[in-house]
Amino acid sequence: MKLASLKSGGRDGTLVVVSRDLARAIAVPDIAPTLQAALDDWEVKAAQLAHISAALNAGALPGEMRFLPEAGHSPLPRAYQWADGSAYVNHVELVRKARGATMPPEFWTDPLMYQGGSDSFLGPCDPIVAGSEDWGIDFEAEVAVITGDVPMCATPEACGAQIRLVMLVNDVSLRNLIPAELAKGFGFFQSKPASSFSPVAVTLDELGEAWREGRLHRPLDITLNGDWFGSPNAGLDMTFAFPALIAHAAKTRELEAGSIIGSGTVSNLDKRTGSGCIAEKRCLETLAQGQPVTPYLKFGDRVKIEMSDAEGRSIFGAIEQVVSKPTGR
Repeated sequence: MKLASLKSGGRDGTLVVVSRDLARAIAVPDIAPTLQAALDDWEVKAAQLAHISAALNAGALPGEMRFLPEAGHSPLPRAYQWADGSAYVNHVELVRKARGATMPPEFWTDPLMYQGGSDSFLGPCDPIVAGSEDWGIDFEAEVAVITGDVPMCATPEACGAQIRLVMLVNDVSLRNLIPAELAKGFGFFQSKPASSFSPVAVTLDELGEAWREGRLHRPLDITLNGDWFGSPNAGLDMTFAFPALIAHAAKTRELEAGSIIGSGTVSNLDKRTGSGCIAEKRCLETLAQGQPVTPYLKFGDRVKIEMSDAEGRSIFGAIEQVVSKPTGR
């Protein structure tokens, strides 16, 4: 089934079940007013929501509406936890190589992960607001999962069983603010503003054979101002699968239902698939010709991130955002 949150009903939105073709939706207040409420009682609510989903896909239902991504929040408008990994270690190696840094061998066996702000996410069609183009505004095209309750020290196998939903991410980065923050030795904060997620989150059964070994094996299509930027396959070259990433996050703490774990920028060893972020493309340019050529995002630029199934149908709907100045500037 496919689930979304509309921008109504307060900060956490209104939960709707969305048809497989992303054309229609229906609110389900008698089951759960919000996605978080459904996740809190997933063992009961999932079956009820699946029944509505089957009926919606079979034909018209009383009370259904047209599904408009621009009217939606991210599936979880805010979350108890947002932790983003860097599962495509070839991407990390490339970035470090471009700046002349060596790659610690443990990066191949112990995932990198940062804890992002989760009190407010951007909707899939909301603008990316930044105070200055000089901040080095970048997109990062990723996949993420939403978990159920995960005990501390859970095994990867146990963590995999707690994956409830899958969605896409634009993990916005302000590249020119990152070096000074990391130099302080305390990690990201100002350089990692609000992320955005795809219009819908989907259960694993919606992904069919594309979901295997804890990875989503489909290309992630990215365009910038309508031009192709990349189509890296999210299932290839993913060193750490989602169960391993979740287990890493849960090593010293419980993860509550509704926690979001991200993959990090999707990246393939075969660079003919393009890049999942501008920073990676600039690193490739630096290695090839001594300096980067591609600029970071400018005000007015439009980023689109989407994934289709084997028949060319959008799975999650598109993240489609315009870079904007703050209101009043």
